[in-house]
Amino acid sequence: MGAGIVEVFARNGIDVVAVEISEPALERGRVTLAGSTDRAVAKGKLAAADRDALHERVHFAVGLDALHSVDLVIEAVPEHLDLKQRIFAELDRVCRPETILATNTSSLSVTEISVATSRPNQVIGIHFFNPAPVMKLVEVVRTVVTSPEVVADVEALCARLGKVDVTINDRAGFIANALLFGYLNHAVGMFEAHYATREDIDAAMKLGCGLPMGPLALMDLIGLDTAYEILDTMYRRGGRDRRHAPVPLLKQMVTAGLLGRKSGRGFYTYERPGSPVVVPDEATPLATEAVVADGARAITKVGVVGSGTMATGIIEVFAKAGYEVVSVTRGMEKSAKVCEAVKTSLNKGVVRGKLAEADRDAALGRISWSATLDHLADVDLVVEAVVEELSVKKALFASLDEICKPGVVLATTTSSLPVIDVAMATHRPADVVGLHFFNPAPVMPLVEVVRTIRTSPEATATARAVCATLGKTGVVCGDRSGFIVNALLFPYLNDAVKMLEASYSTADDIDHAMKLGCGYPMGPFELLDVVGLDVSLAIQRELYLELREPGFAPAPLLEHLVTAGYLGRKTRRGFRDHSHR
Repeated sequence: MGAGIVEVFARNGIDVVAVEISEPALERGRVTLAGSTDRAVAKGKLAAADRDALHERVHFAVGLDALHSVDLVIEAVPEHLDLKQRIFAELDRVCRPETILATNTSSLSVTEISVATSRPNQVIGIHFFNPAPVMKLVEVVRTVVTSPEVVADVEALCARLGKVDVTINDRAGFIANALLFGYLNHAVGMFEAHYATREDIDAAMKLGCGLPMGPLALMDLIGLDTAYEILDTMYRRGGRDRRHAPVPLLKQMVTAGLLGRKSGRGFYTYERPGSPVVVPDEATPLATEAVVADGARAITKVGVVGSGTMATGIIEVFAKAGYEVVSVTRGMEKSAKVCEAVKTSLNKGVVRGKLAEADRDAALGRISWSATLDHLADVDLVVEAVVEELSVKKALFASLDEICKPGVVLATTTSSLPVIDVAMATHRPADVVGLHFFNPAPVMPLVEVVRTIRTSPEATATARAVCATLGKTGVVCGDRSGFIVNALLFPYLNDAVKMLEASYSTADDIDHAMKLGCGYPMGPFELLDVVGLDVSLAIQRELYLELREPGFAPAPLLEHLVTAGYLGRKTRRGFRDHSHR
């Protein structure tokens, strides 16, 4: 982090004094800086002459006395309050009275650090994100006594560095970490409980939410010791929210020296310490083909029940993958609409050059349209995509139980209801699984394969084999509210609403922080408006009812907006006004 911050300033024409505690530590910093700038030159992102000029702006020194004449000091030492306080007391003695003293802490109290000096009004948080030369966001953290002039100077400096700053008050985790680490800790808890594999948890969040990294791979990158310190500090400083209490597995891994990439082993195993290259270990799953072949049933004909967007997308996906499809809706009028929607979508594929006309015609030729469930008597798999009401789904599954031949896998696409409740409406719960496709089904690469405590290994293997044939990534998880993606995503969105509700920051700044600081494709409020506030509230209520975790209680502001009819883009008003768009 220190070397990254040095590079940011030197790249922007600012002279830097880079200080370390000893000569070997200083040399490590030199090597890190040289490696980073050499890579930038090799990638064509920095001219060799500019790199040389950058290095000339950096003066290396051992000991804080070298900082006697600087205008600004940024501290980037390990996250220990007593260490930071000692350094700030020393900086207070060494530096000129007008020098601004800044900490890059991501979780500790800037206020507690500032009181170690005789100039707390000159102390501020300047939180860069890793890697500092690349990440655009800087959180500027003011305490109750930081002078407005210091804040203004630092904001102007961020602009000069080409960074986007969000200015906030001193609170545990600031914006990005307060929202990120609850989610990361929750993912570790899922892994600790053997709810899903590390690969499936990470794939689910990358493919289901478009995140740049899965949560466990991100923990390895951050460093498990650092993550533990941040969570522990946030728990103690942030009102003792249980979701920030580090999961026990985290402490055990840190004690065992499994710190992530830097030690060569964390949730994953790496080629060597410091390497980003993951290598197989004893927990690496076998190739999908080997697992899938184990007990999977042959599927050639598939029934899809439903007439909404999801059903339409699923019909298209199966037909394009070569399966015979029987579409069943309530009435021929609905069938005609679904048929039209499938044709339109396939035609779009042809126009965009993603599908040959012959393949479109072949796909359409594989689909038969029906308004009666009796036509599912000879299918090998049924996928249900009707309304999210348990009574409706249970009645449907009871009918399928009577109509379908033995050995048929019965799948529900529910995203929020317990699959076991649906399964127990049949006399064959061993054959019932969840197949949770993401919207739009033809585009989204993820399917959550949900097994209940009654699902047979053969039914699970069959579902995974089908996902592989469809070209989708199937992640296997247990029958718990929210499965993987929604269980990790919606509490994070709910936390963002609580942060806004507490007037800690604005919706724009929170969205900026998550997009620029964490690389998320959308900020939480953008995403809530797209998903629909009513849908989000319903999912959050389900999670709260099942897990009874106080931190999962829906944010009152979310409930108020839904009551007021502000549901997001679909009503042209949610957290933002969309009426002019």
